[in-house]
Amino acid sequence: MKIKYFAFVLLAVCIVTTADAKDLTAFQLVKRGNEYVGVQSKDKVVQIRSEKSLGGLTPNIWYVVYYDPDATLKAVEVKFGAGEKLDVSHPLRLLEPITGDDKILDADKLKIDSDKAQAIATDHPLVKSLALKATQLQLGHGATGPEWKVKLWAAKLKHPEDMADIGVVHISATDGSILKADLHPSRLE
Repeated sequence: MKIKYFAFVLLAVCIVTTADAKDLTAFQLVKRGNEYVGVQSKDKVVQIRSEKSLGGLTPNIWYVVYYDPDATLKAVEVKFGAGEKLDVSHPLRLLEPITGDDKILDADKLKIDSDKAQAIATDHPLVKSLALKATQLQLGHGATGPEWKVKLWAAKLKHPEDMADIGVVHISATDGSILKADLHPSRLE
């Protein structure tokens, strides 16, 4: 009886841990990514981005780019899938020093996490009533500070199994305000 109880408890812990790992936000992934980068790079985030979500609105594949003063191109990237580390690499970031996107994001200004940015974008009046199918998020440098770019896809009207890119919502990572909405719901026709 004790063995069955122990096995049940162990299985429950594994299930809860797995469920929590796949639902990690971008900022939680930064903390987890700190385990895989050198001391000189911990919490020195340059960019966070996801791949397009599959099977729901929340992306499953994320990339956290840290500043690495010891790397040739000054960056180390940790790739996550369902909250688990998939890869650590030094990405080719040739244009970033020219555009200024190689600078460390000011951690004190990062108040809006990926889940909140996604909720703000999907609640925009132009898309709120649409059948949204996928999102893709990117946190980087904007004109007024750190900003999220949330790209949205929705079901087409005549063929709901197909989806179309309907645009991007730019959101301040500091206060959650919508900085710009470049949305085109007419693409669903």
